[in-house]
Amino acid sequence: MPTNKFSQNDNATQAPATNAFAITPNDSTELTTTTRALYVGGAGNVVVRLSGDTTNVTLVGVVAGTILPIRAILVAATSTTATNIIGLY
Repeated sequence: MPTNKFSQNDNATQAPATNAFAITPNDSTELTTTTRALYVGGAGNVVVRLSGDTTNVTLVGVVAGTILPIRAILVAATSTTATNIIGLY
């Protein structure tokens, strides 16, 4: 399970991100940190697992340059067609 640096502080989750990391989609390896948002640099679909769920969901047709305000714990490789995905936290 990824480290959730904001699990004890609801106010901090509404503040701007202060760190970022490149994401390589992977079907089984969870992210090392729960995101505050995802930046999608190249358009396409993004398959994610959110911190409050155990199944994946497909975000269809994400436009390049979009910031998705979601708490993701996994970005799956299968069916993810978007590129240059950055985790913000």
